[in-house]
Amino acid sequence: MAGASFEATLELWASALREAKARMRPLFRQERMARSAAAFLDGLLGPERRKTGWMRAEAAGDPGPWRQQAILGRGRWEADGLRDVVRDHALGTLAGPHAVLVIDETGFLKQGKASCGVARQYTGSAGKVTNCQIGVFAAYVSRHGHAFIDRALYLPKGWAEDPARRAAARIPDAVGFATKPRIALGMAERAIAAGVPFSWVAADTVYGAGAVEMALRRAGKGYVLGVTGARHVRSWGVLPPVAGTAEEIAKGLAPSAWRRLSAGEGTKGPRLHDWAYLELAHLGADEYVEGSEGLWTRGLLMRRHLADGEVAYFTTWCPAGTPIGTLVAVEGRRWAIEDAFETAKTELGLDHNETRSWHGWHRHASLVMLAFAVLAAARHRANLAAGQTPPRVSRGGARSSGGRSRRSAASPRASPSAASAPRSCSRGRRGDEPIRPPHDART
Repeated sequence: MAGASFEATLELWASALREAKARMRPLFRQERMARSAAAFLDGLLGPERRKTGWMRAEAAGDPGPWRQQAILGRGRWEADGLRDVVRDHALGTLAGPHAVLVIDETGFLKQGKASCGVARQYTGSAGKVTNCQIGVFAAYVSRHGHAFIDRALYLPKGWAEDPARRAAARIPDAVGFATKPRIALGMAERAIAAGVPFSWVAADTVYGAGAVEMALRRAGKGYVLGVTGARHVRSWGVLPPVAGTAEEIAKGLAPSAWRRLSAGEGTKGPRLHDWAYLELAHLGADEYVEGSEGLWTRGLLMRRHLADGEVAYFTTWCPAGTPIGTLVAVEGRRWAIEDAFETAKTELGLDHNETRSWHGWHRHASLVMLAFAVLAAARHRANLAAGQTPPRVSRGGARSSGGRSRRSAASPRASPSAASAPRSCSRGRRGDEPIRPPHDART
């Protein structure tokens, strides 16, 4: 926030917080419950390292954690209503037509068996199979910043099919088992139905499923979705013949097919990898979106790590003529949700949830999302007040994205620790520049 006075900076933070509380107020029927929710939000944004009920209560001047617990437990209000408030609040400052919707998951380590959805399952947060909950999140990433706009607790089959556990965790009858790709699809559908402006979807290998791809094509959205090396692909039409698994195709490429490109600026400079891109088919936009014009291209994007040669694979869908640099930039946007996870956990208490119920988890996650949106909004406004504008990106887009990349699409790297929550929302890594398809390739 260089260039803004300390007093002006404080007022920007206070203004963003007041606006968030005002947006949240209609969700609560009683004034005392609204005050408790506001105090809860204050506690999440406070300096305490642990955001437990007792810590938040002490910060709020309460004699005990009961009011804080009531917000997550017995209070009557809709967590999904707050989710929508968070989305609208974030879009108020971050909205941009060329934004990327990034979908990913994170784990919450647990010791017992009573917390809703807890099971022995793999989580990238620990890098192993362990006792944990899994939350799927959607982040909105634009040239103005990034923030969470959706969340859902993954419910394993063992929970979904156990009446006793469902009753104990107060899981709604309408909630059944859903795969993670299906959860991601629901988030994309909600964003589209709400009119969220975005052009791309980026996600890890878990979400590169056929149903997700087809739904995004029908919605007219481009995507860069991780797939495994065992994914079978083939080309057709006028394009050169290609057939086999993604891994086989990558091994058969000539050295000249690879280009060294940056997925964005990291803490140590450009995040360079070798990239290759194959167009597999050109399809008319009207095959998926009635009344649309132009051609779209289905393709395979490959990223090779410079140190060990490990290759990650991505299925892509984009307007015909979209350069590889733009696809690389879209994939690089995924750093933002990793950054957001770390900030939300280390600074805002995302993993300090003490409830065991379904609605308790979603309430807590939604309140943390609102706290993160407050930081993002204040950061953006402070940058505007200081006269800072994000750099524009060339059509190639190779340096347009902030670049926390992953060595493989299946095993995420940990992001650098944020020293403070406000700084974590900074645009200093060029993670917020626009990614535009060529003008002559849009439908």
